[in-house]
Amino acid sequence: MKLILLTAPDFFIEEHAILTALFEEGIELVHLRKPNAEPILCERLLSLIPDTYRRNIVTHDHFYLKNEYDLKGIHLNERNPEAPKDFKGSISTTVSTLEEVIQLKKEMDYLFLPSIYKEATRDCFATPYSANMLKEQIRKKIIDKKVMALGNMEVETIEQLKELGFHGVVINHAIWDRFNIHTTQDFKELINHFRKLRRAAE
Repeated sequence: MKLILLTAPDFFIEEHAILTALFEEGIELVHLRKPNAEPILCERLLSLIPDTYRRNIVTHDHFYLKNEYDLKGIHLNERNPEAPKDFKGSISTTVSTLEEVIQLKKEMDYLFLPSIYKEATRDCFATPYSANMLKEQIRKKIIDKKVMALGNMEVETIEQLKELGFHGVVINHAIWDRFNIHTTQDFKELINHFRKLRRAAE
């Protein structure tokens, strides 16, 4: 099962070291999502990450960074709804309904499907989802290897989605809630928790 990480929205001193460590631990993709960030700050962060890992990074803004830093691709959103002309690379986006999954799946390399869970607890599905409903959508191949679950991903929810047949999840708060960007310097707890998430996805 693929694990994708969304960055924290704010920059912080240890960020490049944490992202590099997570790549070393086996994170497959990192989405650089820094809404309204100055391009130079994104450039600085990318320059501090080893070249070998940059090709596993997708940017949500400043799409020129893809070629400048040899990134994997771009993620379309309300701020940046269209890919540059003649763009070559991975293109993804976030959808809000299964209808949008059907509509956009052929156009995108993969999609984020958010808000499946109300909270990070097994069987705590948000409307309109349920275990049976998701299993049926997977059986029909509406949810397939291109669809990544986003939101409230924790050990229990990752394990459940794996059992249902999901091919990937996007993690965010499960990681960043274990590191205070203003007071913490040691990120051992964060790395240890990522290992738990990785084992749940294996």
